[in-house]
Formats: sequence, C-alpha cells, structure tokens
Amino acid sequence: MTNSSTSDKEFKNIPKHIAVIMDGNGRWAQAQGKTRVSGHKAGVESVRAVVKGARKLGVEALTLFAFSSENWQRPEKEVTVLMDLFMYVLTKEVKRLHKNNIRFQVIGDLSRFSDKLQKSIQKSEQLTEKNTGLTLSIAANYGGRWDITNAAKQLVKQVESKQISLNDINETSLNQYVCLANLPSLDLLIRTGGDFRISNFLLWQAAYAELYFSETLWPDFNEEAFEKAINVFEQRERRYGKTGEQVKK
Repeated sequence: MTNSSTSDKEFKNIPKHIAVIMDGNGRWAQAQGKTRVSGHKAGVESVRAVVKGARKLGVEALTLFAFSSENWQRPEKEVTVLMDLFMYVLTKEVKRLHKNNIRFQVIGDLSRFSDKLQKSIQKSEQLTEKNTGLTLSIAANYGGRWDITNAAKQLVKQVESKQISLNDINETSLNQYVCLANLPSLDLLIRTGGDFRISNFLLWQAAYAELYFSETLWPDFNEEAFEKAINVFEQRERRYGKTGEQVKK
C-alpha cells in the first residue's frame, strides 16, 4: 500500500485539531514474519503521510501518541529501539518539519528520558518554535491521568502560595495546566489497529472529540486512509449536549 493520496475531495469542515493513536506496528510486522522493531520503523512513513495530509488540508494541530507511560513495560530491546527511533526523528525529520513551517513539540513526562534525548527535544522545539503552520505534538511518556494529576498539582501550589483560593479552581483554571492548552480543542481522535479504546490518551482533551476507529494497522495507514477519517468526521453531528434541532438552528 502506498502513502500517496488518490482523493481530490474538497472538505468543508476540516477538524482544527486531530490526534492519532498509532497502533498496530508490532502486529503488522509479525504478520509479515518480521520483528516488532521493523514495524515501528515502517510506521515512520505513515507519520510522514499523515503530517503531509494534515498540512495540505489546513489542519491547525496534529497530536500523535508515540510512547505511553505504560510502554516502559514492553521488552527492553523494543523500548531501546523506540528511543533510538525517536532520536533519529529528532535529528533528521525535524529539519524537514522546519522547512515546511511546522512547529514541533513533545508533551509528556520527559524526566525519564536520557539527558541526550531531552536536549535533542529541547533543540528541536527551539528550532521550530516560531513556525506558524501546523503544530505537530508528539506524546512521549505521556498518560492522560498523569496529565490531569500534573495540572491539579499546579493548582494546589497556587492555593498553597495564596495566589488563588480553593473556590477559584474550576474546569477553566485546570484546563490552563493540561498539555495542549494552547492549541484548539481536540476535534477528532483516530485510533488505528482495530482496538476500540483510547488507552489513557488525552482523557481531558477528548471530552467532546469525535472518535474514529480504523481496522488498518498503522504502517498501512496512508494519506487516503487519513482523508477517509476526516470524511466520516464531516458526517457527524456535534451537539455538545444540545438536541439535534438546537444545533441545526
């Protein structure tokens, strides 16, 4: 399967912010008699395709789930390869992102990564911080519960220092401290690989996101598959608690 788009469809309702759980690398590799590691490497091509598709369609923000806080439990060799692959992307792909006016950032608890990797992340973010096109966020050592807990801690610190009172804590104040607070609200959450769960990803941000589950394994998820997800999104009626009649008015 190629990663080129064959669609000339013009979309009328493009999601401003799309997130993707990139699942199925290991199963894709095993189905072909290859190591799980080769699946992760093949998945990089799908990242390029989705970034290209998002940029072409005018999506403002794209967030990709690369490594969860639970993924440390995987075999040591696989984790090592994932870290090496992350370094490769930071040193090679970020230059391409910068050339295309894409702002790059990493969200998650970065303290567990090596000093070398943390410095590389910082360097990549600084290189692209003034870019004005698509914002590409990579979630690494990220968990939705960690995100909410971390935001709550920031508010507790403010209460303790008497900057705010307990009554000042609400959804708006907590939202200021969760990851991606500076981006448009999440519109569409895609998961590839055939599983029907969001696996502790963007729990706070996904409150009113449309969910799209694809049977396609991530290395086979190309630009055409990405556009198919957006096509389904366009057909959804987003009510935000209202009735269908109210939305139509």
